[in-house]
Amino acid sequence: MKYFNRVAVKGIMAFVVFSLSFMPVDALADERLSVISGIANMRSGPGTEDAVLWQVEQYHPVIVIEKKGNWYRVKDYENDTAWLHNSLLGKVESVITVKDKSNVRSKPDTKSSILFTVDKGVPFKVLERKGSWIKIQHADGDVGWIHNSLIW
Repeated sequence: MKYFNRVAVKGIMAFVVFSLSFMPVDALADERLSVISGIANMRSGPGTEDAVLWQVEQYHPVIVIEKKGNWYRVKDYENDTAWLHNSLLGKVESVITVKDKSNVRSKPDTKSSILFTVDKGVPFKVLERKGSWIKIQHADGDVGWIHNSLIW
């Protein structure tokens, strides 16, 4: 029985490795990037001649789902998709608020003072993590702590 189990496990592992070898590298792990320019145009296609669908601000996080030359098709926290030129993106750790009226606090706990409150869809650069709290910085320089249940 032990011999059969080892043979079965080896067979399954060989099948998995074989199957993964035919998958495109991008399918194995989506790359999360952030907008590094002040404002970026989210476009309908991979070119400057394509329509601007909407704009996002610095630190807006996205996940790359397709690459075409220097253009990346991305999705955001609402699963909306658009195209961005790769020069507008970088590997800056960032988050975006997903709840209306999210409190940003002076310290990483709910008893600390509220520095400011933000609406859904405000992006921030991550400065530090402490448990379930994240120290964040907005593009305008405001810094504070936010609970990870309020961000994507």
